[in-house]
Amino acid sequence: GGGAYGAAKAGGTFDLLRFVRQPQVVARIVSAVFALIVFACLVGDGYINLPEDARLFCVFNHNEDACRYGIGIGVLAFLACIFFFMVDAYFPQISNTTDRKYLVLADLGFSGLWTFLWFIGFCFLTNQWSWTRAEEVYIQADSARAAITFSFFSIFSWGLLLTFAY
Repeated sequence: GGGAYGAAKAGGTFDLLRFVRQPQVVARIVSAVFALIVFACLVGDGYINLPEDARLFCVFNHNEDACRYGIGIGVLAFLACIFFFMVDAYFPQISNTTDRKYLVLADLGFSGLWTFLWFIGFCFLTNQWSWTRAEEVYIQADSARAAITFSFFSIFSWGLLLTFAY
């Protein structure tokens, strides 16, 4: 058998090519790229100002919470992908089954939570975008649509990470 959480397979040398080909690593890289796109779109073009007003407003129906939510879950998802990417790289070297169990459970819990949060984010951004007046949005419309689109894709990429952790 493989032992608890694969502990019998612990040790050995690190093979970068084999590591990058693992499905959970590919899914984690894809999830990190999606998160990067979402928060970069919102930070870069998520705010507008009207010609008669110098204050910046969120492009999503002037709802600051929409931009903050998208940026927040995007940044945290990106940082979590980096953390769990390092865990994936170090995981074969861990022989303690308790540590392995907690890392797998942390990945499972975080992936499940983030799948749900991306779904909420997609619904929230889509709803606020539907109430946004077209005459107030010019160049930022493409970035807003990209943030919505990659929020939707992130639901599935984090769902896939949830499946791999399970």
